[in-house]
Amino acid sequence: MKKILLLGSGELGREFVIAAKRAGQYVVACDHYEHAPAMQVADECEVFSMLDGDALTAVVERHQPDIIVPEIEAIRTERLFDFEKAGIQVVPSARAANYTMNRRAIRDLASRELGLRTAQYFYAKTFEEFKHAADQIGYPCVVKPLMSSSGHGQCYVHNEEELEEAFREAMEEGRGDVKEVIIEEFIDFDSEFTLLTITQQNGTTLFCPPIGHVQKGGDYRESWMPFHIPDEALKTAEHMADEVTKALTGAGLWGVEFFLTKQGEVIFSELSPRPHDTGMVTLSHCTNLSEFELHFRAVMGLPIPAIHLEHHGVSAVVLSPVESDTPLDYQLEEVCAEDRARVRIFGKPQAHVGRRMGVVLCYDEVGSDMNCLRDKAKRLAKTVLGTDPYMKK
Repeated sequence: MKKILLLGSGELGREFVIAAKRAGQYVVACDHYEHAPAMQVADECEVFSMLDGDALTAVVERHQPDIIVPEIEAIRTERLFDFEKAGIQVVPSARAANYTMNRRAIRDLASRELGLRTAQYFYAKTFEEFKHAADQIGYPCVVKPLMSSSGHGQCYVHNEEELEEAFREAMEEGRGDVKEVIIEEFIDFDSEFTLLTITQQNGTTLFCPPIGHVQKGGDYRESWMPFHIPDEALKTAEHMADEVTKALTGAGLWGVEFFLTKQGEVIFSELSPRPHDTGMVTLSHCTNLSEFELHFRAVMGLPIPAIHLEHHGVSAVVLSPVESDTPLDYQLEEVCAEDRARVRIFGKPQAHVGRRMGVVLCYDEVGSDMNCLRDKAKRLAKTVLGTDPYMKK
């Protein structure tokens, strides 16, 4: 049995803990607030800010884990190098966690070091730098904090009049102590997709079938597998994912996001060195192993003989319509009355308007009508709390 220290205890961490517990491991779940989703299924929990390096070191020394699994970006990642040197396995690696904690390092690695196709981009710490970058890129453009998640602080800027508000929001919504924004060229893409990539300790790099997804306000609203793209485009995406994960090193599952343009060009967008929110669609049993089971096996060095597409699967998020300090009342009757549909409630103790509180999953035979399946999932997701999964935050 291994002792695993999970840094970040949201819904993705919760599913990872379930996978680990089913295999007999011991998990300590950490987050900055009590009763976080993963804490509810872990053996022990710790509440502290993971941006506090001394607090993080104290927790590691107290629990003496065999493996540290980061689930969020807002971690004092330089400490992970010390833990790794002390013989603790960091997932996928301390290098990967440090590079991907903000968009500057990973974007520079992909574009400038590896030569992958990305959107044109600039960084800005002041409004003057920001405005100059916008003048060079042109409108519309995309603005994001260097470190954030779930679309916080991300927006599209259509003209000069919107610059000041976009800069203020990105600076305020950025996580951690990195006060800088990235401004990007707007890609007139046909679609976005995620390629779940699995790097192994003792095996070749594997890929799940691509996942299509839709975002609103920078946050995922629905995803589906498989996402059909031309073979050449898929090979390009796999090559890019292989190159960047190889450079970052380590074993685990990565969520690599791409744009696909109307001309069929594949453009690297983002990378997360952990299970991806769009990958929750794998909980619908569209593949023989979910992304969380794949992540666990890769972390533990267990064999993954193959990844099979077994069904068409879709996911649609359940969003909160209210602010609440107490658990919400979920209506599950309509989802449960449907064949080949299931719901996962995350167990978040507090709700905010537009916060992701659960997900509806639907599946059908390979070759079934994906649009009908997506409509079904979105319709059912709306019944759980009475909100449209396409509403903006």
